[in-house]
Amino acid sequence: MDSAVLLDLLGNENRRRILRLLSRKPCYVTEISEYLGVSPKAVIDHLRKLEEAGLVESHTDDQRRKYFHISRNLRLEVSVSPYGFGVKSAYPANPSLDMNGRCRHLSLDTPAQADDDVGELAAAFDQLQTLENELSLAQRWVYGRVTEILDRLDDHLGVDADSRFHAEVLAAVATASGTTAEIVDAVEAPTDAVRGALNTLADRGLIEREGDEWRLA
Repeated sequence: MDSAVLLDLLGNENRRRILRLLSRKPCYVTEISEYLGVSPKAVIDHLRKLEEAGLVESHTDDQRRKYFHISRNLRLEVSVSPYGFGVKSAYPANPSLDMNGRCRHLSLDTPAQADDDVGELAAAFDQLQTLENELSLAQRWVYGRVTEILDRLDDHLGVDADSRFHAEVLAAVATASGTTAEIVDAVEAPTDAVRGALNTLADRGLIEREGDEWRLA
């Protein structure tokens, strides 16, 4: 699902409270209505929208009472800074994904694959909770450092628009001097935009062109 649609959907406080309640246990409409302090009709409308988004499902018990529960795992991230705004949604990766092979800058002490022994499953869950907390802290640290470095680069760039993009182009030149085409491939952006950024950085005296290649001045 589109991240912007999810953001709009979760912008409603009552829908967030419904999901918080359903994360604890499946509930029927009357329970949710009493928890929220709103009419059953309003609850049904919220549940319908959550169902249409694929976040909630329902099942009927032996007494034909309809219970609602969260249907899947989902992570939604929103980042706001002077250098950009972004919304990303993510779903759980395949358990067989080798994170140690994928993360060049991060060493993960992941638990071994647990079998069905309750003690091993509990230990693995505890270890993964700790890892989740540490990753969240590391993410906050990285985000803060990125903002700090962009602030400092701004003093050198003096670029009014899209400082982050100019910083990405500058980083591409700094890490691997190359032709305009190679820089375009590195930052995965339109050629005209990259060419404009390179010219701006050259005007600021930060990079220079030698033959066909760009490099730091």
